[in-house]
Amino acid sequence: MHAVAITGTGVFTPEQSITNDELVAAFNAHVDRWNADHHAAIAAGEVAAMEPSSTEFIVKASGIERRYVMDRAGVLDPDRMFPKLTARPDEAPSIMAEMAVDAARKALARAGREPGAVEAVFCAASNHERAYPAIAVEIQALLGTSGFAFDMNVACSSATFGIQTAADMIRAGSIRSALVVSPEICSAHLEWRDRDCHFIFGDVATAVLLERDEGLDAPRFKVRSTRLATQFSNNIRNNDGFLRRTHDQMQDRRDMQFMQNGRKVFKEVLPLVSTHIAGHMAEEGVTAEDLRRIWLHQANKTMNDFIGRKVLGRDPAPGEQPNILQDYANTSSAGSIIAFSQHSDDLAPGDLGLICSFGAGYSVGSVIVERA
Repeated sequence: MHAVAITGTGVFTPEQSITNDELVAAFNAHVDRWNADHHAAIAAGEVAAMEPSSTEFIVKASGIERRYVMDRAGVLDPDRMFPKLTARPDEAPSIMAEMAVDAARKALARAGREPGAVEAVFCAASNHERAYPAIAVEIQALLGTSGFAFDMNVACSSATFGIQTAADMIRAGSIRSALVVSPEICSAHLEWRDRDCHFIFGDVATAVLLERDEGLDAPRFKVRSTRLATQFSNNIRNNDGFLRRTHDQMQDRRDMQFMQNGRKVFKEVLPLVSTHIAGHMAEEGVTAEDLRRIWLHQANKTMNDFIGRKVLGRDPAPGEQPNILQDYANTSSAGSIIAFSQHSDDLAPGDLGLICSFGAGYSVGSVIVERA
């Protein structure tokens, strides 16, 4: 079995962003118009009036202060409330591939590697732009990598599942290196007209380069161990798919966008993730005192704080469990990788850390790494 290391990471951040104040202004304008249009039905008790949102509500519920998006104009249009992402001709690069290539090139540059040295590309993301051909194969062609590529989707855990997939192949000797890219256009699957979730998501792309850890002397993170788990739940879902094209194309079905039973998710996911991490650490003989850092999925600050306390047995000290939610919002599978990429350079050789993502499925993936 071969040793594996993460040798480079990269993050693509969209140029456009939306603050909570801007989002609330657009949402409340939409609410006012909707309530006015449905005044008679509301007065008759046939439908409930929409409630306005507020910046205070968003921060308290999530810890989010702003989010990056591929298109802010469409989201902030009260008559539209979703991004304007124009379909591109077949000969043009897809949006996801373009985002992923930017992040991948940054990861390669950080590792000092050329694309031709990469033997596999996994596009691990929650929302794929098309069913086929695979986005990963397009990324492979645009980058000029060798070998093979394929897409995979485990919702918000896609990146960590991709890391284990790559690591297992490298350990077994079938490949020497792989890129795990997670281009997440979450703004396109979010229902921006729903007060309970209109603030949750943002857009971003991340890339992680993994290599066989032989003859490497540059700073890197050894992949000590990986662990994955799934448990079926319908409490986080998106029902959009090819079946919609046949019988629901003209209907505005709410369940075709992001749906979440937040209370059940909070109640069920927290013990699932905490138990998973504790079990993984115990198997590897890693104690809470051994961990210098935890990079968690960036879904909700309250959830992350709870998990941090469970894992460490105390409140995390400043810097032990970095959050990027306030700037990026929830970016699905990319969140834990953004945190890892932006908050890992200060670790010293021998320091241990744990990357963990979790989400719909339910799914949870953890990676124990050691600075080298």
